[in-house]
Amino acid sequence: MGRTTLKKTLNFLFSSTLLVVLSTAVSAAEPRIAFVDATKVFEQSPQYEAARKSLESEFTRRDNDLVAKQKQLQKMEEKLARDAAVMSESELKRLKRDILARQRKLKNAQAEFREDFNLRRNEEFNKLRRQVAEVVRAVGKEENIDLILSDGVAYVSKRIDISDRILERLRENFKSSKRK
Repeated sequence: MGRTTLKKTLNFLFSSTLLVVLSTAVSAAEPRIAFVDATKVFEQSPQYEAARKSLESEFTRRDNDLVAKQKQLQKMEEKLARDAAVMSESELKRLKRDILARQRKLKNAQAEFREDFNLRRNEEFNKLRRQVAEVVRAVGKEENIDLILSDGVAYVSKRIDISDRILERLRENFKSSKRK
């Protein structure tokens, strides 16, 4: 009986020690999770503002040209409505054809403008998305974070929200890129 009691005691001690070691290992290996508010990071980054200003300066002239053409077309339509009764048949046909041709040209120019603008906007914003993703990965590696979540999260504690750290890093990167 002494031998089985000793065996049971040793098994209990071994199991208890193993349990303590495993529970310590599990708590030490607890995953680190963080969250990034992608919209906040994207819209508050200096890179976003720089891309927006770049697009604005690139497309302002063309936009103003389209607005001027629209106003010119509107004046022609007003002239047609106002003077149609006193115009000769040939003048009336010529003005109507001119208005139709300008409407088509304007419609095509507007479509081309939208397409060009959307392409450039997508280029700029995809470039920014890549920069944000690189910074998120770098911060995750530096801070030993196992999982970083973003969009589609129902609730996030401020304790795991690293959006401000990501924004700060983006600001630093932007400042250093301006110096080069």
